[in-house]
Amino acid sequence: MTQTTPPASPSPSAPPLVAGLLLAAGGGRRLGGRPKALLPYRDRPLVEHAVRSLREGGCAVVHVVLGAAAERVRERAELTGCTVVENPGWADGMGSSLRVGLASLEAAGGVDAALVSLVDQPGIGAMAVARVRGAYGGRDALAAASYDGRRGHPVLFGADRWAGIAAAAEGDRGARDYLAAHRTAVELVECGDAAEPFDIDTEADLYRLEG
Repeated sequence: MTQTTPPASPSPSAPPLVAGLLLAAGGGRRLGGRPKALLPYRDRPLVEHAVRSLREGGCAVVHVVLGAAAERVRERAELTGCTVVENPGWADGMGSSLRVGLASLEAAGGVDAALVSLVDQPGIGAMAVARVRGAYGGRDALAAASYDGRRGHPVLFGADRWAGIAAAAEGDRGARDYLAAHRTAVELVECGDAAEPFDIDTEADLYRLEG
């Protein structure tokens, strides 16, 4: 009697990889030229808090875009395990950093979506990251945190969207124009009960880093 070997069961497909992309290149022009990544927060550089929020929100892979004072940031901040890339054109605005970051993720390969966060928003923590990350629905996904119905960060870009986003990213507008042009495709994820979307832009904002 001939025995036949049953076909091997197909291996389960790997879960989608949503990588964190932290834009931390700003020079703090309205903060007297203090790089935002190095602003002190809970006795450590602010960039460390932003990375921790991405990781605790479920992003095991994190790419960080540096610009102003990049060498000092590398020396002072603990960024072990992150892929750190530098944007030589950081002074041109956030759009250039977004392009550099998306190119870094593309070069890494295997990433299905980018979850983009900004270093100067310490009120946005792991809970908001996790909620927006949970909105991933495919490589064409577009999602963003919403605060009382107003779109904010973090935002999620499926990998099939990266080329279009990079082409539209200019100056300090980042992905704003692309998102506006595709607003019907953007899933808004309410995070008003989980985060505070303030920016650290001027000297008057620094009190938010105390305590």
